[in-house]
Amino acid sequence: MNLDLDYFEKILVRQSLIDSSYLTAIADYVKPDYFTDKRIAKYFEIVQTYYDKHQSLPSLTEVKAYLTDDNLRNGFKNLVSSFKELDSNLNKDELYSNTESFLKEKSVYHTLLKVAQEVSEGNIDTPTILDQFERSCNINLVTDKGLEIFSGIDLIADDILNVDAYISSGWPWLDDLINAGFRRDGKALYIFAGQSNIGKSIFLGNIAANIARQGKTVLVISLEMSELLYAKRICSNITKIPMREFETAAESLRFSVKEEHKRLPDSKIFIKEFPPSTITPKQLTSFIQRFKDSGENVDAIVIDYVNLLHSTVGSNSYERVKYICEQVRAMSYIFKCPIISATQLNRSAYNTNNPGMEGLSECIEVNQLIELRSGEMIKIGDLKFGQQIKTNDGYKTVTQTHHKKIKKCFRIKLKSGKEIIVSEKHKFPTNRGRISINDGLNVGDKLNSLTSSVAATLTTEVV
Repeated sequence: MNLDLDYFEKILVRQSLIDSSYLTAIADYVKPDYFTDKRIAKYFEIVQTYYDKHQSLPSLTEVKAYLTDDNLRNGFKNLVSSFKELDSNLNKDELYSNTESFLKEKSVYHTLLKVAQEVSEGNIDTPTILDQFERSCNINLVTDKGLEIFSGIDLIADDILNVDAYISSGWPWLDDLINAGFRRDGKALYIFAGQSNIGKSIFLGNIAANIARQGKTVLVISLEMSELLYAKRICSNITKIPMREFETAAESLRFSVKEEHKRLPDSKIFIKEFPPSTITPKQLTSFIQRFKDSGENVDAIVIDYVNLLHSTVGSNSYERVKYICEQVRAMSYIFKCPIISATQLNRSAYNTNNPGMEGLSECIEVNQLIELRSGEMIKIGDLKFGQQIKTNDGYKTVTQTHHKKIKKCFRIKLKSGKEIIVSEKHKFPTNRGRISINDGLNVGDKLNSLTSSVAATLTTEVV
């Protein structure tokens, strides 16, 4: 049913004059351009300004005191007279629903005009344009009062005793840490933090497999590797066949996975890949909704990983990831299932040309070059307080300097071929406990992660 927007302007102003809760609910969304009658826009502005100042609604006489000419005063008199034609006994839910529709339609219309003007001037910034339209479409006037503890105690107690309210991670030790498992009905975002190259993707893939084994449907969003590579990792977990043996065990892999499916016919794991930093949480929400509309249920969503989602909000990496996490958590409300992801614990060194040094800031070489705002290339060891350097988040000001002397570092080579550069004091979780090179890390020691152990060989090459 279409809303008569011009007529609804009167309802909006009338309700704002008599209902402070209504005014506060809509105040942040209403803009003067939304009113066809600019006099009505002026009246609303007076009401809103008065309320902000006094925390109470103005009387009709007080509104008139702010009207500066006869045209405004006569218009206000006619507007108040027209209120008699409006139904005074409005259904609250219907009122808020219609107001939300009014604000969304007006916001989208004016966003369209603004974007058209910017495009005509050659200012085409598609991520910003998308964000503007998303903001217009996400106006939400919530009227639900929430849960009252005393009258709702039965609901609270039943939820505590309901063991089916959780989905197991597959690991009892982890379930204990997160209070029985992942919340089945969503409204929760679970993020596991780890250093670079510690095995976050393997960990998330194993969680997806563990949840699927419970007869669940899991949607894995891969932002770092292809669907086939991710699928091979999960198949390795399901069949216990190491990936390095896949070439000679393809038929065994095929047979084992089919047998697992016979045993668990309701289990499904979907993997969808997107290039890193190309899809926003809102775009991902749209994809998942289309996925569900195709007839598939979703019991859990695994995102590998939140840092690789794109955000048009935030001036630095912290603000962007914070916004992304807020939006992803909101998705768990929309789809009513838990969302599990990971984040990188340490930031990578900017503009590094040394593979394997990501996240190990204590080993950044003092001779490594970095670009100043002036365009000059300077050694990190020569940076001074107050200089501005180029980073992945634009130019940043140096607020302190340290580690000006060259530190002794060692290159650790794993059996897999992966190399990691660390200081002699860097602690590794191993099969002999947490030890460093100083503690006697040896060739043959195994470096442990949450999900796997890999044999390590050691070289003592100083970098």
